[in-house]
This record gives sequence, structure tokens and C-alpha cells, in this order.
Amino acid sequence: MTGREEFSVYQYFPDDSYELVFDYVDAETAVVAAEQLSRSVGARIGTTRRIIITDGGDFTVFEWKFGEGVTFPTPLQRGMA
Repeated sequence: MTGREEFSVYQYFPDDSYELVFDYVDAETAVVAAEQLSRSVGARIGTTRRIIITDGGDFTVFEWKFGEGVTFPTPLQRGMA
């Protein structure tokens, strides 16, 4: 990581293609975008299959999947269990 916040948001489609929605944004922008994408029409009908946020080191720090909801971090990792 470079020492500054930089996150990227991706959404994946049924054919395993993906779209980079945001690149090099702060954490708040990334989380708001992922939340909006997970509530979109595409997410509700399944044309959006997966949404991830990656950090500046290209590590996945958040994952949402169609039909499952937030899969990472887990409820235990979020302190909800």
C-alpha cells in the first residue's frame, strides 16, 4: 500500500466479465458505491453477480454476491457474531 487511501470498486456480470466502476477513491466513496450497486436493479435481478472493493495493494477488502449478500468480511470478522 502506498500510505494513502486508494480503493477500487468492480462489478461482475453473469458471463464473468467485469467493469471497473471507481479507481483510486477514498474508503467512503468505495463503500457508498458498493452499497448503491448492491441495491441496483441489476443486483436485484441478477445481471450484477458480484461486487468487490480492492485496496491499493489489490487485496479484496469487501465482497457482495448475488443471492448471498455480503460474503466478505464475514459477520464474525465484522464483529456481528
